[in-house]
Amino acid sequence: MDVILLEKIHKLGDLGDKVRVKAGFGRNYLIPSGKAVSATIENIAKFEARRAELEKQHQEVLALANGRAEKLEDLNILISRRAGAEGKLYGSIGMVDIVEAVNEQTGVELVKHEVRLPDGPIRNIGEYRLTIQLHADVSSTISVNVVPAEEEN
Repeated sequence: MDVILLEKIHKLGDLGDKVRVKAGFGRNYLIPSGKAVSATIENIAKFEARRAELEKQHQEVLALANGRAEKLEDLNILISRRAGAEGKLYGSIGMVDIVEAVNEQTGVELVKHEVRLPDGPIRNIGEYRLTIQLHADVSSTISVNVVPAEEEN
């Protein structure tokens, strides 16, 4: 299935690119989410008429992402959780926990799909370097320091 991308999509293409994707990916994800339109002659003409508007929107989103990335660059987040004697956490720290900690400690609004946990949830005490993917072209690296919580008696 051929589609025209309405925004830049990581590992797929840029705004305005005509790409071939699997039919299910196009029909079930790209088109309903407004990220692409099917590449018919009519849709190509409509896209060319809106190209300047879409490129302007893309630049605005990119500028916002760059601003957020500057605020997040080399950020150190401290999260304390209960842990065993060997440094293993009771439970784990996932994307939602990291987003809440960043939002609380910095005021920069993140959403969970922007956090990348390549090795899955954090399950041990220590310092972790994580990538925050704010836009297809913009990413930032933060440091998450997981420490054991003090026992209350």
